[in-house]
Amino acid sequence: MKKIGSTFGRVYMALIMLFLYAPIIVLIVFSFNAGNSRSIFTGFSLHWYAELFRDSMVLESLYTTLAVSLLSAVIATALGTFASIGFYSMKKRWREPLLAINNIPMMNADIVTGVSLCLLFVAAGSILGFSNGFATLLIAHITFNVPYVILSVMPKLRQLDRHLVDAAQDLGCTWMQAFWKVIVPEIRPGIVNGALMAFTMSIDDFIISYFTAGTGAQTLAVTIYSMTKKRVTPEINALSTLLFATVLTLLIVVNVRSAQQEKKRLKAERALRKTSV
Repeated sequence: MKKIGSTFGRVYMALIMLFLYAPIIVLIVFSFNAGNSRSIFTGFSLHWYAELFRDSMVLESLYTTLAVSLLSAVIATALGTFASIGFYSMKKRWREPLLAINNIPMMNADIVTGVSLCLLFVAAGSILGFSNGFATLLIAHITFNVPYVILSVMPKLRQLDRHLVDAAQDLGCTWMQAFWKVIVPEIRPGIVNGALMAFTMSIDDFIISYFTAGTGAQTLAVTIYSMTKKRVTPEINALSTLLFATVLTLLIVVNVRSAQQEKKRLKAERALRKTSV
């Protein structure tokens, strides 16, 4: 009976995975189609990838996407790390409500975040005399990336021994020296994971970018959406394949790093148990 249930569970999971990833597999396959048909595969070719990189609009949006993603990841990582240290230093009665507020943007619908930021930028622009563009797009990405960085760094801070910072200061370190030589090395895995997560979320975002970019700057996701309003060519398949491969690679890196850190933690715990015995 258990064997039948286990087999049924495997088949059920396989069907779910097939349902989720079959459209992506078809998209990837037809990105290498020699013809322009979206239903008949006429032969293997890299023609549409060559066409993609000759498209000036796509190249400009690629530059915008990479610039926004890298800048927002770096700035959000710095802000999120210092915010995490601030939360960690607070009393529990203040820390817990603020962390709950920090989680709201992650649980909130992207459409709500995008519309609210759009209205904010439009109101501020009417007063200060600017319009939506690269700057507003960057601010929006930093806004929704910071909570993910805090979520990655806080667990590492909870594992940190508070007495290490006090010991470093007793030995003559200033607070900033203790921060760089004691705190940062201990929480570095969380910082790196937060930065990778921020970059992944930023490069994959569409809804918030659509509402905050304006006409001055467009990300790849917004460009793909504008291309679908016209005749859809396999060039979109090639672009979507590259985006999927980039995000998948980053997610694999994040998961591999997390697995390696867990192995190191378990190995350290086993070594500690052996020495204590």
